[in-house]
Amino acid sequence: MDFLLNADSAAHKFILMFLVMALFVIVMGAVLFAVDRPGLPRWVPLLGFLGPAALLVGFGLVYPAIMTIKNSFYDAALQETVGFANYETVLTNSAFLIVLRNTALWVFLVPVLATGFGLVYAVLVDRTRFEKIAKALIFLPMAISMVSAAIIWRFVYEYKPAAAPQTGLANQFLVWLGFDTQQFLLNPPWNTFFLIAVMVWIQAGFAMTILSAAIKAIPDDIIEAAKLDGVTGVRMFRYVTLPSVRPAVVVVLTTIAMATLKVFDIVYSMTGGQYQTSIVANEFYTQSFNRYQQGIGATLAVLLFILVIPILLYNVRQMRLSEEQR
Repeated sequence: MDFLLNADSAAHKFILMFLVMALFVIVMGAVLFAVDRPGLPRWVPLLGFLGPAALLVGFGLVYPAIMTIKNSFYDAALQETVGFANYETVLTNSAFLIVLRNTALWVFLVPVLATGFGLVYAVLVDRTRFEKIAKALIFLPMAISMVSAAIIWRFVYEYKPAAAPQTGLANQFLVWLGFDTQQFLLNPPWNTFFLIAVMVWIQAGFAMTILSAAIKAIPDDIIEAAKLDGVTGVRMFRYVTLPSVRPAVVVVLTTIAMATLKVFDIVYSMTGGQYQTSIVANEFYTQSFNRYQQGIGATLAVLLFILVIPILLYNVRQMRLSEEQR
């Protein structure tokens, strides 16, 4: 038993992982074997198939959510209750108000810019000669992790004096144009916009993929009828393409908005939340694990959960409406 509990080497951890997986398979196999028999009441197989999943959801999601809400009413050490003091601090303190402002900018700008760019790009490359290559190029950022993207863009924003050889692409362009170099990640509030650009760069490929599929699903007879009426170019996009793909646009906007609310990697990897660039997800980590303010951290987690719920419900509603219209 001590061998399993005190596993410190890679081999010990691998063995422990294998034993846990094997135990899970054995237990699940035994449960399914026991309930998969003729003549049993209907609720027995139902409980056997859904019960383990319900337990895992309850243990991994419901219980932590309840504990987080409870902890948001406690002090930093989770020893004494403080009522709504943590919520008052988060919603009135100037430092936290900057965090909320940054989060609002992220949630508004990233979905709008990524979706807009993805939609225009999908329309421009639709049915062109190099469509597959063009789509692959913009989709490539989706294939890398956000940490990798953050590292790439840290090199893009790298600062050196104008007289020195430049390693950052952004400052190299400024030097070529005759301007002085800039510290893109240090000067608020503009540094927040430069971080947002990284997320837009990543999510534009996702938006383009979904919207391109929606554009190709537009019936040819609608397009032909519009052309016969003399509708072309921008008018075709405004009066035919955009109304036809509106449900897909809504889904893309809300999906990217939810992903943006939870973004952590980009901010943490590029600035660590310093220089007034922190957002709710990053601040939750900072308060909980760096400053040991567990009550404030739990409050920020609850606030993030509250912000996600309306977007999620709206997304589900739009998807149902879209399916009903079909």
